[in-house]
Amino acid sequence: MTDFSQLYNKHIDQLFAFGSRFTSNREMLKDCIQDVFVKLYTRHESLGPIDNLEHYLFISLRNRINDEFRRNGKIAGDEITDSNMQAVAENEEYYHERLTRQQELTDSVTKYFDRLSPRQRQIITLYYIEQRKYEDICRIMGINYQSVRNLMHRSISRLREYAGEMMQAV
Repeated sequence: MTDFSQLYNKHIDQLFAFGSRFTSNREMLKDCIQDVFVKLYTRHESLGPIDNLEHYLFISLRNRINDEFRRNGKIAGDEITDSNMQAVAENEEYYHERLTRQQELTDSVTKYFDRLSPRQRQIITLYYIEQRKYEDICRIMGINYQSVRNLMHRSISRLREYAGEMMQAV
């Protein structure tokens, strides 16, 4: 049961995004997704081996939405065909590649941030993450205003150096 919950949680957002491209009826879409997972759960033994579970889920959702269109008397033009399914698959692939690249960049920035000294990390965090003013940072770090400005300047300069290294590597 835990594995099934993990499977559901892993794919629910992708399935909802996929289905949203074909219908704006959010409640119907939620019901269709639920139906797909209920069918998978109740009939998993009779389905046999599934080579590509993600593909199975997308195709099942597509078919379930088509069934719902037919049941509600929607015209055939609303049906999801293989050609518009291919366009969606290409968009999903582009989105996945973009998300992967963003994660790589985030990892790189985190790695360079970790290379800063503890005081440099602290001042960057206080100023940019916690959005503190320089006067607050002076009190928190126990240093004078000019020292805060100097430390901030050195910290930003160091991050720029690391960013330059990162851009040269790419």
